Amino acid sequence: MPAKTVAIIGAGPVGLAAAAHVMERGMTPVVLEAGAEAGHAVRQWQHVQLFSPWEYNVDQAAARLLADIGWNRPDPKVYPTGGELLDQYLTPLATRTPLKDVIRTSSRVTAVSRAGFDKAKTKDREKAPFEIRYQNGRGPETLRADAVIDSSGTWSSPNPAGANGLAAIGEREAQRNITYGMPDVLGKDRGRYAGRAVAVLGAGHSAISTLTDLTTLAEQEPGTHPIWLLRGTNPAKAFGGGANDKLAARGELGAHFASLVSSGRVQVEAGFPVAAIGSLDGRLRIATSAACCGRSIVVDELIVATGFRPDLSFLGEVRLRLDPAIEAPMALAPLIDPNEHSCGTVRPHGARELVQDDWGLYLAGIKSYGRAPTFLMITGYEQVRSIAADIAGDREAAERVELELPETGVCTRGGVEGPDSAGNCCGGPAPVQADACCADDASAKGTAKAAGRASCGCA
Repeated sequence: MPAKTVAIIGAGPVGLAAAAHVMERGMTPVVLEAGAEAGHAVRQWQHVQLFSPWEYNVDQAAARLLADIGWNRPDPKVYPTGGELLDQYLTPLATRTPLKDVIRTSSRVTAVSRAGFDKAKTKDREKAPFEIRYQNGRGPETLRADAVIDSSGTWSSPNPAGANGLAAIGEREAQRNITYGMPDVLGKDRGRYAGRAVAVLGAGHSAISTLTDLTTLAEQEPGTHPIWLLRGTNPAKAFGGGANDKLAARGELGAHFASLVSSGRVQVEAGFPVAAIGSLDGRLRIATSAACCGRSIVVDELIVATGFRPDLSFLGEVRLRLDPAIEAPMALAPLIDPNEHSCGTVRPHGARELVQDDWGLYLAGIKSYGRAPTFLMITGYEQVRSIAADIAGDREAAERVELELPETGVCTRGGVEGPDSAGNCCGGPAPVQADACCADDASAKGTAKAAGRASCGCA
């Protein structure tokens, strides 16, 4: 019997790991990457430092391939940037190991189906191979495969600014002054933001990282004014667990950002659900209502850091079983629901939770998390290890758990900050006028500072 062919959509960290596991199982991977190079999405945020160290960012099957070419594994405790992840891991994996012969770049998948079967036809459906259509420089191409792993990510489909999940009124017309994700405000995008009023919408780590960089830019470029637009009413929820976070870089970021907010270096506009974006003398007027009665703010630029959602458009002719709210595989959704979980409370999972109703089709990587923001790269590596075993028929290995995840900090309880979370973080930020980085230090006793805890106790 010929080796199974497995189509893998996306040549990011999880897609390349999937190819390594598939190849190690004696099957034939074919990786279809929309970008011109492997790791295309990572290249868009290569200036960003990861919150997890190297020990959580290297897949073991990929490492075994790299070991054969004399690769020096990075220090497991060091936190790489996206660029270092590319240079020291993804690029050599994609260009110097046997994976180089199975990656097809500039190949954007446009549709997946069962050969000879539309979505409605059932009899003998499972016997038909998958048919994957993609576009490259030569025009449309077709690939047939025994299984499909969709690890295409979510980078190309960011959430809009509108608080209701829709684009804000006027958002599309204002695109010239709007950026999504994490622009390089201290590097190649510096000229766009220097000396300008810049609003950042979002409450996750992408938003606070960008705001932190903007405060640095403000020190170097007078007139730069960072503004934090927050849909919720409690800024302290974004500060995280400090030293209690097992991902130390993430904890340090939250603690540092809390001090920036407390010092007044970031203007905070809480309770600001964006509804409309308009033009005003070449600037943006961002409002909480399309009518005249809401709050509004005028800025030069808007950075929307409200997360991402999966692109399901090319999966319209295969049978998916997705949670209607999270848009993750039905069996996985309760495990990752952001209303209940943080990335440290998601238990390891694999093929059983990720396979779709069209057997042989799996969602993996951050795309498998749908709209949940709790994904860790190492989770994706465990997913594809299990999936490759499942496709190869090794059910025991597919069911086995080979991963222990780091916990998040104490400021999140089940992923959602409870009413006492601010107390766990030194009472939240100090009043702007106080010479302190958190409420505890601003009190008469100043217990955190008095106890000698680092970062005024906030960390």
